[in-house]
Amino acid sequence: MRLFTTVVEIKEYLRRQQAAGKSVGLVPTMGYLHEGHLSLIRRAVAETDIPVISVFVNPIQFGPSEDLGKYPRDLQRDLEVIRETGAEVVFNPSMAEMYGTDYLTYVRVEKITETLCGVSRPGHFQGVATVVNKLFNIVRPDKAYFGQKDAQQALVIRKMVKDLNMDVEVVVCPIVREADGLAMSSRNTYLNAEERRQAVALYQALLAAKAMIEQGERDAHRVKRHMEELIHRQPLANVDYISVVDPESLREITEISGAVLLALAVKFGATRLIDNLRVEV
Repeated sequence: MRLFTTVVEIKEYLRRQQAAGKSVGLVPTMGYLHEGHLSLIRRAVAETDIPVISVFVNPIQFGPSEDLGKYPRDLQRDLEVIRETGAEVVFNPSMAEMYGTDYLTYVRVEKITETLCGVSRPGHFQGVATVVNKLFNIVRPDKAYFGQKDAQQALVIRKMVKDLNMDVEVVVCPIVREADGLAMSSRNTYLNAEERRQAVALYQALLAAKAMIEQGERDAHRVKRHMEELIHRQPLANVDYISVVDPESLREITEISGAVLLALAVKFGATRLIDNLRVEV
């Protein structure tokens, strides 16, 4: 396995590989990898010659009251599970390597970042777009892999790539879930036993909403109200948002037709979980 910690070294290595005609994939992660991450890595291994896995906890996408300091980190564990997928190149830069001491440049995608998670996490998507832009410039991948669990993030990245004429294909891969349906997330480790038991209500609410739509319900307000009722049955749940939106613009809709995205964010204790489900009428 090749572990790179500096921009200069990985750019030099990848430049030689690309000059030899090899394709490059990128899976950006913040580490503490779970099966959701590994599904992206396996896809990159299958589709590109040199899959690059970045492991970097990006400080500029965390708000001042968020969990940067306690975000789980275990590089050795990450390297072991990456090795098992067949991927051999890991980029693990320091904060100083990525941002230096006088960093002043940021990337902002408008409108689609001003709803859903963007309301309660101001500045988050600017931090995401900036670090992904930097990773694209460093790695110059042919394909980059993101998970559908972070549906808004994936849309922001696709929009950035389109608007800035970036020469990279954004591949969005399905959500990977636990046996009871909870979407896999590094933040699931924060949940205590009772919070973890109640957290499955997110997926159950999404499935119930999907069933309503499939049975003919077209009033988005009634669908959201039913999801809220199911979530609120869990005494530890604190709803951030429950939305039925257009999957491309993320605008709230009132009448359900065509493709819609059911999306929610709920806190259990101090842990904020997100999930979503795309439904086609």
